[in-house]
Amino acid sequence: MKLSKVSQLVLVASVGLLVAAMLSACQLVTIDYLYLASAGSGSSSDGQLQTFAVDSQSGALRTGPAAISSGGVHPVSLALSPDFKNLYVANSGDNSVVHFSADYNGQLSKLDAVTLPGSPVALAVNAAGNALFVLSGSTSATLSEYAISSSGAIGAVTAQEALSLPGYTGDPLVPTGLVSLANNKAVYVTVYDQAAYNPGGAVTSTANPGWVFGFTVGSGGSLTASLGSPFKAGVKPSGIAADPTSRFVFITDFASNQLIGFGIQSSGLLNFLINGPFRTGAEPSGVAIDPRGIYMYVSNTLDSSVSAYVIDLNTGTPSAAINPTGSATNATDTQPVAIAIDPALGRFVYTANFLGNSISGFQLDPNAGTLKQSQSTPYPADLHPTALVLAPHGNHSIQSVTP
Repeated sequence: MKLSKVSQLVLVASVGLLVAAMLSACQLVTIDYLYLASAGSGSSSDGQLQTFAVDSQSGALRTGPAAISSGGVHPVSLALSPDFKNLYVANSGDNSVVHFSADYNGQLSKLDAVTLPGSPVALAVNAAGNALFVLSGSTSATLSEYAISSSGAIGAVTAQEALSLPGYTGDPLVPTGLVSLANNKAVYVTVYDQAAYNPGGAVTSTANPGWVFGFTVGSGGSLTASLGSPFKAGVKPSGIAADPTSRFVFITDFASNQLIGFGIQSSGLLNFLINGPFRTGAEPSGVAIDPRGIYMYVSNTLDSSVSAYVIDLNTGTPSAAINPTGSATNATDTQPVAIAIDPALGRFVYTANFLGNSISGFQLDPNAGTLKQSQSTPYPADLHPTALVLAPHGNHSIQSVTP
């Protein structure tokens, strides 16, 4: 049967609308960019920074702009500015901290850098976006504060604190973690005493092994030791995170498979949470709190899993694990060493898997906090990933709680 021109146009238009609808339904919408630091295989080769796009529906990752050098050797920590336009990378192999700009499409561009006397271990940018905190050292721990310009450039050192234990000033302290509170009022640093905790070697000190140092931040960025600082923090603290209301701090203890919680007083004093410490999986490494301050997740290095908790908003006490650690829904690839949650929706959790050379992804149930593996996880990455952060893309609102 021969169709009239009008019928042909109607048919073509209908087919076009159908194809457009199908393409729209299948379209991948990016809500976040995930930045991953990888150490690579060589002790003197540059580290790598990879960019991945996060799908809004499934949390699945796809590769973004081409990988670039981290600007130094062996990157170990990443930090983003509050506006997500600047990325800072700590390279422990050459004692550098490098500043990159991040554009709308997730492309990174190297801008400036500073060199430290010791190896940087952890980074944090304050919520005001005008200070970069750097924790450095290998057997001596130093907290340095750098001014950040309106463009994100790293400026001069505004404050610096060498850490030592009262009564054990000669003990070597190994720095491990750093967090800046969302209210800009304090910074907390974790270390362990290598003279008191030294697997395979001699123990020469009677000091408690694990510690957290607190500093209040004054006008002009001055640092003053918090009342009662330092505070005992288990055996070998590894990761540290604070809730978005700046009321609680949580620390993973790598050596005792525990999560230690503290309440933060107005003076910066830390008090242990009741019923703690709380069980984790084997050798917990990193800890992350969702942007609403409701759920908390811990990456467990030895058993390659994620532990999930609900935070009591009144007391800060984390519940027993929501998903049993080691269950299929919580399994990662081999040796997760860092963990992060997407800021745009607060619905996806990711781990950097050092020996798996990959990223594991999970969907977060916003009503229960339970996890299930995201589509096609794990996602291949460069050799030996060590750190990851996420930045919202476009005009998507950010899930957050105002302190």
